[in-house]
Amino acid sequence: YYSSCVGVEEHHAVDIDLYHCPNCAILHGPSLMKKRRNWHRHDYTEPDDGSKPVQAGTRTFVKQLRARSFPSADEVILKMHGSQLTQRYLEKHGFDVPIMVPKLDGLGLRLPPPTFSVLDVERYVGGDKVIDVIDVARQADSKMKLHNYIKYFTNPDRPKVLNVISLEFSDTKMSELVEVPDIARKLSWVENYWPDDSVFPKPFVQKYCLMGVQDSYTDFHIDFGGTSVWYHVLWGEKIFYLIKPTDENLALYESWSSSVTQSEVYFGDKVDKCYKCVVKQGHTLFVPTGWIHAVLTSQDCMAFGGNFLHNLNIGMQLRCYEMEKRLKTPDLFKFPFFEAICWFVAKNLLETLKELREDGFQPPSYLVQGVKALLTALKLWMKKELVTEHAFEIPDNIRPGHLIKELSKVIRSVEEENSKLVKTQGILGVSPTSRSSHETASPHHSRRRVRKLRDHATKTPSNLAILELHTDITSSKMNGRFNKPFQPSSTVPEWRTKDNDLRLLLSNGRIIR
Repeated sequence: YYSSCVGVEEHHAVDIDLYHCPNCAILHGPSLMKKRRNWHRHDYTEPDDGSKPVQAGTRTFVKQLRARSFPSADEVILKMHGSQLTQRYLEKHGFDVPIMVPKLDGLGLRLPPPTFSVLDVERYVGGDKVIDVIDVARQADSKMKLHNYIKYFTNPDRPKVLNVISLEFSDTKMSELVEVPDIARKLSWVENYWPDDSVFPKPFVQKYCLMGVQDSYTDFHIDFGGTSVWYHVLWGEKIFYLIKPTDENLALYESWSSSVTQSEVYFGDKVDKCYKCVVKQGHTLFVPTGWIHAVLTSQDCMAFGGNFLHNLNIGMQLRCYEMEKRLKTPDLFKFPFFEAICWFVAKNLLETLKELREDGFQPPSYLVQGVKALLTALKLWMKKELVTEHAFEIPDNIRPGHLIKELSKVIRSVEEENSKLVKTQGILGVSPTSRSSHETASPHHSRRRVRKLRDHATKTPSNLAILELHTDITSSKMNGRFNKPFQPSSTVPEWRTKDNDLRLLLSNGRIIR
């Protein structure tokens, strides 16, 4: 029988030893349930003879996990105010370690109040929506109507630990209550590069609602497609166990993920350091590309989160995607149309690099390295023996061979320019002048995107003479407002940098505005 046809929840079906239909139940009583024989195995009917190890997610496992000691994540994470977490900051310093923001202020993150309950989620999303629910003690996924999960959550008598971590609500009324952090929106490939007229459906991965009861546990994983992720705890608490994505750790992770004894081995024991990070109510955590992490819900909790791909870690994103393919990760757990978005990004970045070069600017090194990694992946996907496997995700309006050829050409030119610059600097002892990037709205057109990247690009000193001269002249005209020399700094408040910005529009080397 389909469980929904006979009124049995999918996660309950596995507990039934002998099913009694409604007619038989009148004569013979309710269905006979399996007998529990242990608290440490996914199959709780196995005899508890002490011969088998503890498996992840079981009651015994969670008890042991809570008793373990870990180095504090304070050793590796950055703590900052929301207004400091800007695109300029990440472009300058990289996005390589988790970032904790203790308050909402300055993040541009809009959420419901902490009084927002699971009943409110049902009201906004709709109780008939079928959601994925994880039976934590078995680490098994099943389907359930949202109404039934809310009924379970609000009942103090919970026979099982059930966890919801994949309720994406962009297409519901609840979406109007949540605005993602500015930084996630500004960096996001989907927001910046996904065309409105694409035949592929736009990936919705930016707005998740996570509802977990105490002792919910998600084992070690890397977020799909190497996406970066933001989490905000609305109420309750979550504990993250964080592991750096070093070459050694990634190799160990792939080996562990493909092992038949994966659930019996705590991955944190296999690496040099596993850091414990407690995310309390009101805190927002940003986890960068490739970080391996597990999550324990230490008390009943509601959290919001979202995933995003971006230009800062293109190489690592592609590396994680290729690992997913080797591990034969089901499509359900992969970034939707990952290869398609890579083609869209490649097309856009080609225009960006060309226009930067036309205007005499050198692109930032993170972008050059990222495009090179992207180029390597695109070439691989177009190999004769692999092309049929990858052809489905090549967008109709993209000529892959031509795009690869043009990207290769522009990267070669950029690297030649770079080597010339290095030689010139070596002879003259001159270091190229660069400007910090200015925050702008999410770019949708290549010219605007170039303008944003240009602020972070390198230009030869002679060309900057025009700017310096104009700045000096303008300063005297502005009643001293710009008289003091100003060096943008990530430690200076955002309003201060904007207040002192001088934006110039040039055409053929002449300042026209």
